[in-house]
Amino acid sequence: MTMKRQLKEKLIEWFFLLNGILVILILGGIFILLLKNALPAFREVSLKDFVISPIWNPDAYDKPTYGLLPMLVSSLMVTVGALIVAIPLGIGTAAYMSDVARPRVREIVKPLVEILAGIPSVVVGFLGIVLVGPFITHLTGARNGLNALNGSILLAVMALPTIISLSEDALASVPRAYEEASLALGANKWQTVVRVKIPAAASGILAACMLGMGRAIGETMTVLMATGNAAAFPNSFLGPVKTMTSTIAIELGEVAYYTTHFYMLFAVGLILFIITFIINVISDIVFHKHTRAQL
Repeated sequence: MTMKRQLKEKLIEWFFLLNGILVILILGGIFILLLKNALPAFREVSLKDFVISPIWNPDAYDKPTYGLLPMLVSSLMVTVGALIVAIPLGIGTAAYMSDVARPRVREIVKPLVEILAGIPSVVVGFLGIVLVGPFITHLTGARNGLNALNGSILLAVMALPTIISLSEDALASVPRAYEEASLALGANKWQTVVRVKIPAAASGILAACMLGMGRAIGETMTVLMATGNAAAFPNSFLGPVKTMTSTIAIELGEVAYYTTHFYMLFAVGLILFIITFIINVISDIVFHKHTRAQL
């Protein structure tokens, strides 16, 4: 019986080990695929021109131009805009669920947050077209509601579940002795949450915000539908923008294989992969450091 149990535990250990190795191999395979198809692009276009050129116009008859800069700035604009909206709302909601809401209310709010994470991005994009866009036009007088502001608001909605869930976990992991000591010194509930619990859980909340950022910067369908997809260099949040993800989604299905344009789209994908990988690695390091600190 003991031998059977040991064999069973060993098989389970090997199963999880193989799954971990498989995930690493898949991630490495994606990187190699992107790198293999991106490198030929730089035989005709220099890396410097690709990074700093403010024009992306692969269909120009005389001289096609492949500039990453407008797409990179557009992606950062909608991502930063989304974080400006999502971080205060997410941390506030997490603090409410962790320290203010009654257990009955928490049981209702938490599943609603999880349901929000399950809404398909195409549905969010559709709501951006029919609701958020017209509201922005009416509120600001912009000629078109399909712009960076629209994309930022929608990405904020999509990043909220990640920020709320992880921030609530970080706040819940703060030792109760911190709260009791603060209340014993005369602080009220609000002061305890803002000045004691949130600073104590800062590293976990930071990791949650960075994971929300990774969720936002890698989103495709929502920004494809709601940002206007103008290839020009962005100059304001009320103007249309074209992100890296939407550029790949729009153009890759129409481009001729093994052309400079084809390889350049893989180069854009490689840059996006590196950015999201770095964001997730940093957030994972910060989150695990927070977890060890709490232990």
